[in-house]
Amino acid sequence: MSHKRVAILISGGGSNMVSLVDSMIGDHPARPCLVLSNDAQAGGLVKAAERGIPTASVDHRPFKGDRAAFEAELLKPLEAAQPDIVCLAGFMRVLTGDFVSRFQGRMLNIHPSLLPKYKGLNTHARAIEAGDEEHGCSVHEVTAALDDGPILGQARLQIEPNDTPMTLAARVLVWEHKLYPAVLRRFSSGDHTPVLLP
Repeated sequence: MSHKRVAILISGGGSNMVSLVDSMIGDHPARPCLVLSNDAQAGGLVKAAERGIPTASVDHRPFKGDRAAFEAELLKPLEAAQPDIVCLAGFMRVLTGDFVSRFQGRMLNIHPSLLPKYKGLNTHARAIEAGDEEHGCSVHEVTAALDDGPILGQARLQIEPNDTPMTLAARVLVWEHKLYPAVLRRFSSGDHTPVLLP
């Protein structure tokens, strides 16, 4: 069978990228074709290269906020890799609607909250400040609106009385590394039913 080709966009250490890549073995319907970053120094690029995955980087800084110009450069290695699915894994640049529309229905993102709660940043602190009893992470299809789009999976955990944003983030990350690969496997087999963990 021909495997689906997966490109993964990262900005940092790439821990979610590693969990995705390491899951794409055996009878998995997909294989990684590219790891792409907006930072040439991103630690995740080294981890990808060590695993034999093609890597590329396009530094956003020279574009001075010109998103369209940055994305035009980002598209070059991405389109050359011909991905069937694009996974955002800690990619810290907001993408324009034009960019997202090119991959509509086949671009995924993981977000550290139980969407639609807490779109954007500082999700762990916001969940604690709100007095929430539970928190978690979500994988969703990417649409033009930030942290929006159909939800493809969620993992939930209890917020402990002594949790800080840092301890909560660390506990959520453990679930991110379980949820994202589970969603990718299901999604790349053509099944969009949400994955609910635990």
